[in-house]
Amino acid sequence: MKKFSQIVTFVFIVGFYSACATGPGFLEVNPPLVSDQAEMGRIFFYMPSSLGAAFQPKVMLNDEEVGSANSLGFFYVDRPPGDYKVFTRTDVDRAVSFTLEKGQTRFIRLSSSMGFAGIVFGELVDESVGLSEIKKCKSIVKK
Repeated sequence: MKKFSQIVTFVFIVGFYSACATGPGFLEVNPPLVSDQAEMGRIFFYMPSSLGAAFQPKVMLNDEEVGSANSLGFFYVDRPPGDYKVFTRTDVDRAVSFTLEKGQTRFIRLSSSMGFAGIVFGELVDESVGLSEIKKCKSIVKK
């Protein structure tokens, strides 16, 4: 029985860490906060917690898949000015809507809560909050 519990613990730990982002840290990548294209805005997506590491739902931006919600990970996209809606593919649909202006930077914090299969949802946060929280995240390489 002791051997079985050790195996279960090992599998859990391996699964947990494989679900977390493993790329270079935000400070190492040091991405520009604004798009290099003057007519675009930049949207950062990040998940500053390891809670819900087993769930990595797709992150949708106006019905387009732009990445996945990886614990302790971040990524960004550049988009033209306009209205946007962010949601994830989980057992509960919670969306956040916002307007992106030319040259503007927005931060979407991906948070999780427990439901039947886990819930991951986006929250629009102020730039100062986003910059503070994203520093402990690692880059997610998009496929």
